[in-house]
Amino acid sequence: MSKVTEIPTGKRTPLYRFFEMLPALLSYGMVILLVVLSSISSVLGAVYLLLIVIMSLVKAIGVACRTVQGYKTVKKCIALNWSKRLQELEDPVASYEKLVGSHKDEYAYDEHLQNLCMVAASEEGYFPKPSQIYHAVIVAMYNETLDVLAPTMDCLLKTTYPKERMIVVVAYEERGGAEAEKVAKVLEKNYKKKFGGFILSKHPADIEGEVIGKGGNITYAGQALKKYVKDKGLRYSDVIVTTLDCDNKPHPCYFDLVAYEYIVHEDRKRLSYQPVSIFTNNIWDAPAVTRVVASTNSFWNLVCTTRPHTLRNFASHSQPLDALVEMDFWSVHTIVEDGHQYWRSLFYFDGDYDVLPIRAPIYQDAVLSDSFFKTLKAQWVQLRRWDYGASDVAFVGTYLFSKKRTVKFWPLLAKFVRLLDGHVTLAAIAPIVAFGGWVPLLFNIESRDLLSHNLPLVVSRIQMVAAMMLFISILLSLKMLPPRPARYKKTKKIIMVLQWIMSPVIAIVYSSFCAFYSQTRLLFALYMEKFDVTQKSVKK
Repeated sequence: MSKVTEIPTGKRTPLYRFFEMLPALLSYGMVILLVVLSSISSVLGAVYLLLIVIMSLVKAIGVACRTVQGYKTVKKCIALNWSKRLQELEDPVASYEKLVGSHKDEYAYDEHLQNLCMVAASEEGYFPKPSQIYHAVIVAMYNETLDVLAPTMDCLLKTTYPKERMIVVVAYEERGGAEAEKVAKVLEKNYKKKFGGFILSKHPADIEGEVIGKGGNITYAGQALKKYVKDKGLRYSDVIVTTLDCDNKPHPCYFDLVAYEYIVHEDRKRLSYQPVSIFTNNIWDAPAVTRVVASTNSFWNLVCTTRPHTLRNFASHSQPLDALVEMDFWSVHTIVEDGHQYWRSLFYFDGDYDVLPIRAPIYQDAVLSDSFFKTLKAQWVQLRRWDYGASDVAFVGTYLFSKKRTVKFWPLLAKFVRLLDGHVTLAAIAPIVAFGGWVPLLFNIESRDLLSHNLPLVVSRIQMVAAMMLFISILLSLKMLPPRPARYKKTKKIIMVLQWIMSPVIAIVYSSFCAFYSQTRLLFALYMEKFDVTQKSVKK
């Protein structure tokens, strides 16, 4: 088994620098190529643009269909009694005999019977029993208030997993100051006796070799958890670790579902368990701009859960403690430790690693700060940090062509291409589709070429077809809304519909420009080595 591969610090090799520059070169190159082709020939520019627009239309239709599919799948999954199913694994022989022949119309019920049969037929101890499994929940915080953190703790108490087998780790920062420590102490006082274990982890400031970010905090907390588990005489393989941001609220069935999947998969150590991040906690309070961004991110996570072969770690996720201990937890060299953890794990386990979709939500906040303009800025800061995941292109690219590579070339190449394509299209497609129709015409004003003169109209007609997919997004966003707070009138829903008019502008200003910003930083080696915390605000 290979040694953990880490992001380099300091001076990079020429090959690494090439791959760091590659996303920006391709993103800017796509835009520049339209101008170059249009200046050579209006037909070349028009054909290039139409290919991109049609490709975008096909993707929009696919995303719309998969979003609906993902939503229905999640609804069916969370309707099941996962606590009962998990208990049935405790005595699989008796449970199978009781349930065999039953014709209950439940989603994946036959699969549950197959799992019971598989576990019942195995040797004693081959599959762990539910009573052995502990959930450790690392809640990362910086300087958030009790108003933000207490609801998260209350939500953990409302989950259906036995609380005596839950260990909560409050990971707070020394950089958060005295106020952060005060909040952590209050949480310990109010919740310590309500869980099987409760740990306070104070991450020291300015540890040498660490970037200022969440990775260092949760890794330090993981070390504290490791010591706690060892002192309690528990096995690392019996503990599943879930990382949560301080505003995250898992669905009540989440921990039962993760434990169930962990037990029935023989390769459990080489899996991480990825829930669906849904940004609706405070959706009624957030301004229209961040509501659209939050809904779009929720839709994308629903799409990802329908495509397991492309799934990677994002935000909150779960992983076995024994795997984390071997890998020294998370990277402390990047501000995007969640997505980067996928590549670290893939390389560590020599390609024998995967992300299992957990079709249960973890609800998160839309961006909301103290004022409207602070909220807009905070949204920009959050998205540019997410888009800095483009830094993984160099990490994966150099490993792909390394002589020490232990992962098969072609499967890794496919993953690399998907990674690179995702970042490039995120940056370049929106401005090209929005403004590209005029470029061939501007460079050939005196030309009588029919195609270039009619191109803006043709593109707008194609965009109108793509806009029809927006209606699906609107309807789904309304279905996903939590109950309306009493302080808002029913007419607020009208605004929730009208807000989608801004989606083309939001796609350019936030999605595209943020991606260009992060890629440009990598292009010029202006590395982002500080995690800009998204301010959490609660409206009372």
